[in-house]
Parts: sequence; structure tokens; C-alpha cells
Amino acid sequence: MQTIIANARRHSHYLARHLDNGNLKPEILHPMLDKVLGNADFQAFADWEKIRADENEEELARQLRLLRRYVMAQIIVRDINRISDLAEVTRTITLFADFAVNTALDFAYAYYQDMYGTPIGRYTREAQHLSVVAMGKAGGYELNVSSDIDLIFVYPEAGDTDGKRERGNQEFFTKTGQKLIALLNDITADGQVFRVDMRLRPDGDSGALVLSETALEQYLIQQGREWERYAWCKGRVVTPYPNGIASVVRPFVFRKYLDFNAYEAMRALHRQIRSEVGRKGMADNVKLGAGGIREVEFVAQIFQMIRGGRIRSLQLKGTQETLHELARLGILEHHTADTLLAAYRFLRDVEHRLQYWDDQQTQTLPQNPEQQQLLAESMGFADYAAFSDGLNRHRSQVNAIFNEILAEPEETPQQKAESWQWVWQENGDEETLRSRLAEHGFEADTVAERLAQLRHSHKYRHLSAHAQPRFDAVMPPLAEAAAAQTNPTATLLRLLDFLETVSRRSAYLAFLNEHPQALRQLAGIMSQSSWVAAYLCKYPILLDELLSAQLMETEHNWPALAAELSDGLTNAEGDTEAQMDILRHFQHTQVFRLAVQDLAGLWTVEALSDQLSALADTILAAALPAVWADTPKTHTGTPNIAVIGYGKLGGKELGYSSDLDLVYLYDDPHPDAPDIYGRFVRRLTNWLSAATG
Repeated sequence: MQTIIANARRHSHYLARHLDNGNLKPEILHPMLDKVLGNADFQAFADWEKIRADENEEELARQLRLLRRYVMAQIIVRDINRISDLAEVTRTITLFADFAVNTALDFAYAYYQDMYGTPIGRYTREAQHLSVVAMGKAGGYELNVSSDIDLIFVYPEAGDTDGKRERGNQEFFTKTGQKLIALLNDITADGQVFRVDMRLRPDGDSGALVLSETALEQYLIQQGREWERYAWCKGRVVTPYPNGIASVVRPFVFRKYLDFNAYEAMRALHRQIRSEVGRKGMADNVKLGAGGIREVEFVAQIFQMIRGGRIRSLQLKGTQETLHELARLGILEHHTADTLLAAYRFLRDVEHRLQYWDDQQTQTLPQNPEQQQLLAESMGFADYAAFSDGLNRHRSQVNAIFNEILAEPEETPQQKAESWQWVWQENGDEETLRSRLAEHGFEADTVAERLAQLRHSHKYRHLSAHAQPRFDAVMPPLAEAAAAQTNPTATLLRLLDFLETVSRRSAYLAFLNEHPQALRQLAGIMSQSSWVAAYLCKYPILLDELLSAQLMETEHNWPALAAELSDGLTNAEGDTEAQMDILRHFQHTQVFRLAVQDLAGLWTVEALSDQLSALADTILAAALPAVWADTPKTHTGTPNIAVIGYGKLGGKELGYSSDLDLVYLYDDPHPDAPDIYGRFVRRLTNWLSAATG
């Protein structure tokens, strides 16, 4: 025991100081070093109930600060000696933060409840409690040992307290929040528990300290900014009281449709950080410098922002778990995710060792040779030069991946000697336009008329300030892509119809600007089939499939696809509309893939019919248990029913637009079986055929 403590104190002035001053009693510290700390250990540290009952604020503040000292010492000793890993370190300090917040909140709430009574909701007439949302690293169980905690305070509804000295709920919870902050944030003779940062709340420092769930929802809808989406992505309610915060925040953070707007928003945020790093000379900062922790976090979050609304399994809080899920889903290649994970763990280990030195919130590499050597040793290197080589290798790999994913869009054909800007110039010469269109193989009058109609259309003229520049930017490469086809006029007209259809959703325009190669592929597909062009106009979300590695793979693993569909339906359990949309998106995706492969000549008619029939079978098999679970008053966990396919489905001869002719037979002696299965079949039919968004 003494050996590992002695080793740890070499790497931490903070630990050595408290050991030398007798601030860490061996009988308390030593047992803590043999285990992973959790809530039960924090609870057993002091008689918190008695402190609260006595309203002994000074003693509560003291005990929380003493507990932090022991938690810090335990983390430092175990981590420096490699007894723990990064996950244990960050989880331990985060669990302690949760405990400290709840302990301080319980005290503050009881204190003002004695003074003013219990806050009551105006509409529900029920007792109200304050929900505390941990943001950033605290929200993702990734807290630093010397970190601030970013908090937001939310209460369910307006109303008043029921005591003799009545106060509005807003005032009551403001006072409660202020006392909570003081209990954790104030510096006493024993130090502080955590620095509390409230600047992520709506309107920042100028906003109300606490707000109702209704006020939060209105703010996010009306004023929520792009950077707040990234902040709320990690938002986690750490208090145990019932609340509706998740349902308010989820649609703001995770958009229902693929959100390629996130690319430019993330780039803007990153440019701002890079500028600050350069201005303040922070190249040695392992968090904000090039290839640092922030870039790993950005890579994970960019895919969460784009796809999290459609793929619920990406609605995660932690960076590491998100990278694992991105690899599992095939969105990131496994070796890319492994590279980022290894770098993230290395960088976070470095960050913690910098903070262990003197309990300072720093991410900057030391200049002192003695500290440099100790840092290198604690990271398993013989000297600082070898450590620097290892660090730089990780950072260069992260930076290369980051630049590949968030690089500016590739150069468009506008950079070529012959620019296509003339296609969409505001005040261009009509005769010149027609002449140039004809030179490139277009039916000049038809295309010129369609371009003029589009420019003067209501949809184009009323595009948002974000959407119109994107629309204008995509027109020249769109026309060039059409000109490269064997039927340029038909292709361009289909592309323009598509562009007009999606123009109100600037995310789709962003997609086409971000991925010129996908635009060229889109032109190729639309040139071959008016049916596929119309299908894409109807379901533009399928654009994303153009980036899929599986688009041209004819090996359809139906059992694996069925498992994927089943997982999606299970994750959305309780949200019927979301489950119906998952079925539709799955069907549209597979039909689109088959159609693209069909156009490429990869299927015979018979084989294609088999695939479309297998798709119908897969959807029916997945829908049955989901609809049964959604059917009221069922008497068994599994329906005793058979679904028989007639016609083209029965003969495995389905086409792209075939109906399903189905017959249902049940075998169930329950007296209510006719009513139950009748309801079930009507519901199933509705799930499969009703039009949704």
C-alpha cells in the first residue's frame, strides 16, 4: 500500500501536500484504494441525513469537500499505478459529482421548503422538484478530475408554494439553485467541491438561473443555436425526479431527417476554436490543439448530429461509446474508430496527469524539465522525447482523420477553365444562355424555359438565407453532371424537379454541396430511370444511400437486415409513429438499393423478384411482434396467427410497385379471439399502408 502511495505522490504535488499535512487519514484512504468507488461509498462517508435534519450548512459544505479530497487521492493513486483505466477515472469523478449535486440539492430544497412550503404545480397541483441537467463531460460520464461542472436547472411547471410565506415556483427554485451552487462552488478553508458553470443555460449569464420545461421548450424552438445542439447532445438529468426534459430536448438535438447542415456548423465552431488556440499560443494544449481531444469529440458528434435522429442507437452521451457504435454501424471503419479511441484514451490520460500535478484545470504540456520527465514516466515512457513522439503520433493521426471528415467540400467544376456559372447567372444574356446550352447537348429552349420558371418560382424566391446560397451553388455542378449523360435534357429536368422538391430542406442542399461525387452519381441514376427519379423526389432522405458502401453490394443478408430492423423497432418501442417510419425507411432504402443495382444490370428479373419478395417477408415478420405489442388487451405475448401471401407475393414474383395480397388465419381458443385478432389485423394493415411523414 505504501509503495503505490509513494509512487503516486511523486507525480502529484496536490497528493503529497495533503499527505504531508495529515489531511488524509490512512484508516479512511487505504480501504478506498482497494476498490472502485460508487454511490454507497460516498453515502457512507458522513451522516448526511443528520446534517440535513440539523440544517447544518457549514458541516455539509465541509464534509463534501473532505470527501472530494479522498476521492481525488483514491483516483490519483489508482490511476498513476495503472490499477484503474480511463473509464474508471472519469466514471468515479462523475458519480461523485452526481452525488454532490443531489446532496446539495436535497439540503437546499429542504431548507427553503421549511421557510416557504412545498412548490406546487399550477396545473397538476402536484409537488414540484428541481431537475439538474449535467452538460458536457459531466453529462457523458467523462468528467475531468479538476473540471468545472456545467449545469442547467429546470423545474416542471409554474405555480406557488403552499406555505404561509408564499413564493412563486420561479423564486423558490432560484433560491434553491443559488444555495446548491454556493455549497459546491464557494472556496472555504477546506477548498471547494466543484467549480459550477451555469453559462450553458438559455441566454447564458443574462438568462434566468432556473426555467420551467415550457420556457426551455420555447427557447429551443425559437432561439436555440447550432452550438447549443452539440452542448445538449451530452445533456443528462442527474436528479431522480420525474421530468419531461428528454422529450423537449431530443427533437432539438436529433433532427428527424438527416442533417448535413451539421458539417458547416461544426466547421464554424472548430474554426473559432482554432482561431482562439492560435491567438493564445495554445498549440501545446492536448484538448484544443490540432489533433487534440476536442477533434476526437467533434468526429463522434458530427455523425450523431447528422444521423442521430434516424438512428436512435447513436443518441449516446459518451465519446467512446459513440465511436464504438459508429464502427458497429459501419459509419466509421473499424480501424479508424480504433485509432481515434486509442488516441482519445492516451490524450485523456495525459490530461489527467497534468491535472494531478496541482489540481489545476489545465490541458497544457509542462515547460519544467522535472515535470516533463515525471509526466513521461507516468505515461510509460523512458523520457520526455519518447513521450513527445508518442503524443505527436496520436495527434497527427487524429488530425488527419478529422481533416478528412470535416474538410471543406472538394473543389467543384467551378474551378475548371470552363466555368458553368453561366447556367444560373441572374442577369445573363438569354441568347448566349441558349447558345451555350445547345453546345452542351441540351434542348436549349426547353431547358432555358425551365431555368427561368425555377428562378421566378415562389419556392426559390422564398428560400431562407441559408438555403438560397446553397441552391445557387449547386446549380452549376448539377447542370454539368446532367450534360455528361446520354440524355442531358431529360436528366437535367429530373434533377431540377428534385432540387425544387427538396429546396426547403437546406440539409439536402448541403448534402449535394458537401458531396459532389454523390451529385454526379445522382445524375447518372436519374438519367436512366424516370421511375427512380420520381421515387427520390418522393423520398429524398434516400440521398444518403448514395454514400453507402453497400449500395452496389448484391449480397443481401436478409437475416442480418431483419435483426437490424427488429433492433430499430425495439429501440423506438412506445412511439408508434416512429416505429411506422422505421418500417417505411427500411423498405424505401432496400427498394432504392435494388433499383440502383437493377439499373446497373446486376439482377435478372427472376432474381430481383425474389429479393423484393424477401423484403416483403422481412417487413411482415418484423411488423407482427411490434404491432401485437401495440395492440391493446392482448392475452398472450405472441399472436397465434399465420400470414399467407397470395398472388405475386405468394409466387415470389413481386415488382417494385406491387401490392401485397394477404390472408390471415388464427388458431386461438380464447373467447375474445375474434375481436382481438380483428383489431390486430386492422392495426397491422394501418401500420403497413397508412401515409406518414
